[in-house]
Amino acid sequence: MPQLLDVLTTAAILYSVAAGLLIIFGVMKIINFAHGGFLTVGGYSALIVTKLGLAPWWSLPFAFAIGFLCGVVIERFVVRPLYARPLDAILATWGLGIIIGQVITLAFGREVQFVQSPVSGAIALLGGTYSLYRLILVLAALVVAAALVLVLGYTRLGLETRAVIMNENLARGLGINSSLVRFITFSLGAALASLAGALITPLSSVDPNMGVPWLVNAFMLVMVSGVSFMSLAIACVVLGGAQVLVSTYANPVLGGMTIVVLAALILRFRPQGFARE
Repeated sequence: MPQLLDVLTTAAILYSVAAGLLIIFGVMKIINFAHGGFLTVGGYSALIVTKLGLAPWWSLPFAFAIGFLCGVVIERFVVRPLYARPLDAILATWGLGIIIGQVITLAFGREVQFVQSPVSGAIALLGGTYSLYRLILVLAALVVAAALVLVLGYTRLGLETRAVIMNENLARGLGINSSLVRFITFSLGAALASLAGALITPLSSVDPNMGVPWLVNAFMLVMVSGVSFMSLAIACVVLGGAQVLVSTYANPVLGGMTIVVLAALILRFRPQGFARE
């Protein structure tokens, strides 16, 4: 049972981390390599809340707001001028991720720091005990997924976003402001990434490069998911589960490479990944 819970909670964490990257990729057709930087921003947002002595739960709305604000500024002044040059936009976000890490280093130093967890201890479950906070992360992932489904499926913004994803030129011809959709999408993706950074920091630590390993796994999960959040959930369960099993029964180092290797193999033999034909 603990192993099953490890698979479930790992999948939830991966989904929370990758959701922001997927929404930007789906609408803008670019991979946001600053995603790791936004995760780091979320981690340090949680650290600021801890240092201010506020209740740890405040780190979540604070990280979301800071991430959204960063997304607003970066989309307007960095990404928007490069819409017609997607390769340059990818390179720009890659460089931006490096800049974010350096700015954080200047502001907070290179040392590893820790944030206060909103909850601590374990909970009795099915004859054993399990980390309460990891179980809460499952609920957090479900809330994020439900919010995205509601926004994309039942709001005007969601309708316009889906139209831009399917055919941006046609959507623009129908009067949809695709630039505004891109602006909101990038800002929301950055906010989700920052929120994920705040969620994962109580499980580990905070440092200027904390987002880099998460970026690699999120990138591979998005590649095998296409633009479907359901496919992303399946990929997180399958590949995240494989990572847990390899780490448990083989070697943690090999486990860290599992998602990348399996995603590459899936794309080699099934280019659409977990997305439907």
